[in-house]
Amino acid sequence: MSERRRTSSNRALHPTRELPKAPTGILGLDEVTGGGLPRGRPTLVTGGPGCGKTLLALEFLARGASTYGEPGVFVTFEERAEDLVDNARSIGLNLDGLVRRKHVAIEYVRVERSEIEETGEYDLEALFIRLDHAMNSVKATRIVLDTIESLFAGLGDAGILRAELRRLFGWLKDRGVTAIITGERGVSTLTRQGLEEYVSDCVIVLDHRVMDQISTRRLRVVKYRGSNHGTNEYPFLIDADGIAVLPITSLELHHKATTARISTGLDWLDAMFGNKGYFRGSSVLLSGGAGSGKTSFAAHFIDGACRRKERVLCFVFEESAAQYTRNMRSIGLGLDVWVERGLLTIDAARPTLYGLESHLAKMHRLIDAGRPAVVVVDPLSSFTGGTTSEVAGTLIRMIDYLKSRQITALFTHLLPGRLTGVDTEVGVSSLMDTWLLLSSPFSGSAAERQLTILKSRGMPHSTMTRTFMMTDRGVRSASSTRHPGRLVANR
Repeated sequence: MSERRRTSSNRALHPTRELPKAPTGILGLDEVTGGGLPRGRPTLVTGGPGCGKTLLALEFLARGASTYGEPGVFVTFEERAEDLVDNARSIGLNLDGLVRRKHVAIEYVRVERSEIEETGEYDLEALFIRLDHAMNSVKATRIVLDTIESLFAGLGDAGILRAELRRLFGWLKDRGVTAIITGERGVSTLTRQGLEEYVSDCVIVLDHRVMDQISTRRLRVVKYRGSNHGTNEYPFLIDADGIAVLPITSLELHHKATTARISTGLDWLDAMFGNKGYFRGSSVLLSGGAGSGKTSFAAHFIDGACRRKERVLCFVFEESAAQYTRNMRSIGLGLDVWVERGLLTIDAARPTLYGLESHLAKMHRLIDAGRPAVVVVDPLSSFTGGTTSEVAGTLIRMIDYLKSRQITALFTHLLPGRLTGVDTEVGVSSLMDTWLLLSSPFSGSAAERQLTILKSRGMPHSTMTRTFMMTDRGVRSASSTRHPGRLVANR
C-alpha cells in the first residue's frame, strides 16, 4: 500500500476530534491557545507576585459571563469580595454588576493556619459543600480558585497534601466546570507544591521580569493536553482595558500581497515610483541623519492619507503630540485638523516607558482598536532597549502583524553621526520593502538635500539621486520650476 493511501486509511479509521474549548475573551490568549482553555477541565495559572494571575482569572470569569453567557464562581482565599470588585474595575470589568444579576458569585473562604489540625482525617469535604452551593446559585460553568497555596498553607504532611490536591482536581473534573487554579511559583518547580502542574490539563506560566530598569510581562503555555498551542513566550500588557497578549511570534508568512499603490504624499516623489507611490500594505524605511527631513517626509505621507479620508495612527517617541503638529505647521501641514476630524491619532510615549515588547503590545492594542490604513513610527531608532537580535525580533513581529492586516507602514530611522546608508544595521533595512536614504551637506543646513531610493521590491523605481529643499510650503524638489517658497529649518 502506498504511503499516501496508508495515511488516508489511518485518518478514516482514527478521525481527529477537536478538543472542546472555552474562549477566555482575553485579547490574544485565545489565539495562542487555539480557541481558549480546555472546557470542563482544570487549568493552572502560575507565576510570581504581581505578574497578573488574579487579573487574568477575573477577566476569564467576567468575559465568560458577559460575552459568552457562561456564569461563574470566583473562590478567593486571600481577598474579600469588595477588594476583588475594585481590582476588576481597574481593568474595565463591572464585576459588581455581574454579581447583582447573579451571573457571577464570589465566595470568600477564610483559611487560618492556626485552626488547621493535621490529622489523618483532614479533607476538603467542607470546601466541596460550599463550592457546590455557590455553583448551584448561579448555575456556574466556570470557576476560579485563587490561590491554591492559601488552601493548603497549614499542611505539612506531603501524603495528605497530594491526596487532597488530586481529589480537588478530580472533583472539578467530575462537575464538568472549566476551572482556573492560580498558584505561586516554586523554587525548582512551577508551583510551591510541585504537583498541580502534573494533574492540570493546561498550564500557563506568567512572568514579570525587569531588565535595565524596564519591566516586561510575558506569558507561556507550558502544557496543553490534547491540543496544539503556541509554545513561545508572548509579551502581554495590563491596562485600563484588561489584558492583551501579543501572539505575534506565532504568525507565518501567509499575508496577502496587493498591486494597489498608495501615494507618498509628494507628487515629485511619486514620480520616482512611476507616478504611483508605494505598494499598499508594504513597509517603508526613511533613513537619514539628524535634520535630514525624515519627519517631514513622514508628515507628508500622513497628510496625503488623511486627504484620502484614510485613518492614520502615528507613534512618536521624541516629542509630544502637540509639539509634533506645531512643528509640522512650519512646512505648511496642518495635521491638527486631521486630529480634530478623527482621521489621525498621534500616540506619544517615551521609549523608556515600557520594554520593547510592551511597546509592541500597546501598539497592537491601539491598532486593533483604531483599524488604521496607515501606521507611522517616528523614529524606529528609539527602540534601543535591547540587544540587536531583540530589536530585530521585535521589528519582525511588528512588520508581520501590519502586513497581515494590509496596513501600509512607514518607519523613520536615525543614522548616527555621518553614517551613510550602507552603514545602516542590516537587521533593520532587510525587513523593509522600500528603503529611502536622506542626506544633507552638513548638520543644520537649510540648503539642498538629497534623496536616494536604495531599494523598492517588486516595482520599477528611479535610481537617480534627487535634491530637495525644506520650505514653508512643504518639501519641494529642487528641480521644480515653481516658486519653492521660503526655506525653513530641517525636520
